[in-house]
Amino acid sequence: MQNFERMSKLKTYIEESYTELVHKVTWPTWSELQSSAIVVMISSLIIALVIFLMDFTFSHAMELFYDLFN
Repeated sequence: MQNFERMSKLKTYIEESYTELVHKVTWPTWSELQSSAIVVMISSLIIALVIFLMDFTFSHAMELFYDLFN
């Protein structure tokens, strides 16, 4: 009897999940999706550039610092 209850709960879960995904979720349009992807790509490039500049600056500052004591 316990296996039947589990299977019944699983079936109910799958049916409710399907109904929610098909009828209740608002999916983005293709243009909204493209806009979001562009924002993510530009943001990622800016963050990568900032990290690169911080690393470059710190690296050269440390080289200058170590050269003072050699």
